[in-house]
Amino acid sequence: MAAFTAADVKTLREKTGAGMMDAKKALEASNGDIEAAVDALRAKGLATAQKKSSRTAAEGLVGVAVVGTKGVAVEVNSETDFVAKNDQFQDFVRKTTEAALSLGSDDVDALKAAAYPGGGTVADKLTDNVATIGENQQVRRLKSVAVSEGVIVPYMHNAQAPNLGKIGVLVALESAASADVLEALGKQLAMHIAAAFPQALDADSLDAEVLERERKIAAEKAAESGKPADVQEKMVDGAVKKFAKENALLSQVFVMDNKTPVADVVAKAGKDAGTPIVLKDYVRFQLGEGIEKEESDFAAEVAAAVAG
Repeated sequence: MAAFTAADVKTLREKTGAGMMDAKKALEASNGDIEAAVDALRAKGLATAQKKSSRTAAEGLVGVAVVGTKGVAVEVNSETDFVAKNDQFQDFVRKTTEAALSLGSDDVDALKAAAYPGGGTVADKLTDNVATIGENQQVRRLKSVAVSEGVIVPYMHNAQAPNLGKIGVLVALESAASADVLEALGKQLAMHIAAAFPQALDADSLDAEVLERERKIAAEKAAESGKPADVQEKMVDGAVKKFAKENALLSQVFVMDNKTPVADVVAKAGKDAGTPIVLKDYVRFQLGEGIEKEESDFAAEVAAAVAG
């Protein structure tokens, strides 16, 4: 006679997300000890995760969450877009993003070690997901923003579910202006950020390596012009300044009217509201940016699978 009941199988599945047959086998091996079965399934999931960890995970979802005057964006990757539409994966991204709100840093390892809503850690649940869904998944990055007074406005472009999608944006506006005014401004700014892809809040915050690369490119172009050295130097300086202006959020031309710098849009909104508004910070996470995707021959993969 089995040392466990159907209710035990149900309990184990709810605890781990494992399939029915995996849950039954784990309970059989543990002689009905649910906690031992949980440990066995997690160990199995860890082994599965280790086998799959070398596979490129460039799909998935970006999640955003806001509570009070703090917000966070998190990117969680999977191997295929199909998994991103899976309810279990979406629930994981949503709850992991909620867990990130309580952190005091933007450290991925700290997030993985954080408590997961419902029990265990984020890392534990990630391991379980790999075992049950069957794809490599990674918590890739997170960034939080906060203000002492004002609002954090979230925006999701190409949303697949509430606060989950392909491009997640957070806008941090610090001001004593009314929430309605700030929310309306924040929504427009977030849409601009999603479309215009700024690389930093202002020119001084742009990555020094990125600017140096642009300087080298501009120097090569200037050298090809054959103009005097002093003219070439001015050409290079002008090109770098133009790049900085076009890629720093506050100096970008607002996409809503295609003529006003974002800094002026914010200043006018503050003047109209009768109190200063400061665009303190922002986040723009685009799914998979910076990940090199492996090119694969799908027909060859199918043929290899058939051949065994």
